[in-house]
Amino acid sequence: MAREIERKFLVVSDGWRPGARPVGRLRQGYLTEGSPSLRVRVKDGDKAQLTIKLGQGLTRDEYEYEIPIGDGEHLLAACEGRLVDKTRHLHDAGGDRAWEIDVYHGPLDGLVTAELELTDENEPVPDADWLGKELTGDPRWSNAELATKGAPVRLPPKGKDQP
Repeated sequence: MAREIERKFLVVSDGWRPGARPVGRLRQGYLTEGSPSLRVRVKDGDKAQLTIKLGQGLTRDEYEYEIPIGDGEHLLAACEGRLVDKTRHLHDAGGDRAWEIDVYHGPLDGLVTAELELTDENEPVPDADWLGKELTGDPRWSNAELATKGAPVRLPPKGKDQP
């Protein structure tokens, strides 16, 4: 088991793009609603992972397991109506840390979020002019909720600044 300590923010401009590098296309689906969260993720169509997350907020328990790609695609197909499609980018956050910036596709087109994993709940988060409202702890912005209910605010047209 791993303990995940993570802060999540809206991204309000494209200022993160210089220096960012794409990591891959992620399609993920949710097999359960609520806690615990049971997620299947397929990365770039060639790797699959099953993840269990317990709890909500800043610190959660997380269990991740690699699974065969065929199993991942089969499970993903069973998640119809509970899917998220996004491209992940990494952006330096100082030291050995990196922002995970997710650019969403499909029904969530226009949404961009940034997450930073921390080693301690009191660890400071570096400021960046492209960071907007903090979403940590707001269940409406969890990927599981986004997959089932969509964004809790109206998203701007693609290419415009975020809310």
